[in-house]
Amino acid sequence: MKRNISVQLESWPCIIPFRISSGVCDDFPCVVCEIEQDGIVGRGEALGIYNRGETTETIAAQILDISDALASGADRHALLELLPNGGARCAVDSALWDLEAQQSGISAWQTAGVSADPVETVFTIGLEDTPEQMAAKATAAADLSLFKVKLGNDRPVERIAAIRAARPDSRLIVDANQAWTFAELQVIAPALHELGVLMIEQPLRRGEDHELEGFISAAPLCADESCEYLGELNEAASRYQMINIKLDKCGGLTHGLELAKAAADRGLGLMIGCMGGTSLSMAPSHVIAQLCEFVDIDGPLLIKKDREGGLVYDRGMVSLPPTHFWG
Repeated sequence: MKRNISVQLESWPCIIPFRISSGVCDDFPCVVCEIEQDGIVGRGEALGIYNRGETTETIAAQILDISDALASGADRHALLELLPNGGARCAVDSALWDLEAQQSGISAWQTAGVSADPVETVFTIGLEDTPEQMAAKATAAADLSLFKVKLGNDRPVERIAAIRAARPDSRLIVDANQAWTFAELQVIAPALHELGVLMIEQPLRRGEDHELEGFISAAPLCADESCEYLGELNEAASRYQMINIKLDKCGGLTHGLELAKAAADRGLGLMIGCMGGTSLSMAPSHVIAQLCEFVDIDGPLLIKKDREGGLVYDRGMVSLPPTHFWG
């Protein structure tokens, strides 16, 4: 067995600057790993974990460091020992899933033992200067009704109230991106619950959320940064009611499925998220989406142009990718 490994660095411009509590981005840089064997090419995309300092350059370097092992036939399970969780393992793992599916003729969904149905994704409303601007975004997305709203500690309740007034039909989840204190959460959560918010994602900073142990929130709390991979699940399970699985963080679909099973066995709700990106990032996440209560794979809706032949987004519903695209 001999494989050829290649890595490309890409950047996908946003439609408009995308803002969360910790910063603003104008594009989504990513790494694409391709693994070719006997004329068949498997592809995987990753953006990495920006708050851990990962960049496209560091991700590419990690992949190239294990290129000999991959060329010699290392599979998805061996990969778990070759690389830590993060963007590099995610890109390689996704490429190996794609390669395996093409070689076997068995889809990634079948191999994972999950359904292969369209899923409904949230549409993310980024932070704006005023509540009225965020309400206008919800109004403009008239064909969508499930929103994930980015919040900081500047008038979070007022922002949700404005969106609720503009779109009383909408279903809302919120993401604080670690912006609140525990004291703020205790005030904000009941108010958001009264406005019909279904879930609050990562209200407190990673490593500073011990105060959540024993706390009963008016709206369920979901761990994102506080549970990147399986080794962090036990602690997160004592503080949160849901887990947001991101393949860039946990290191790919193989580990993501393990994390999903372990979280479900603990009675935790599941969400699949993303770090942005094209349909090539979203496709493996679509596999885990079959198991999730909330799905956040709207990356292609935030960029000016998606990859050719990717997922189809229609009023919030996301199709499976064509068989030639991935998996």
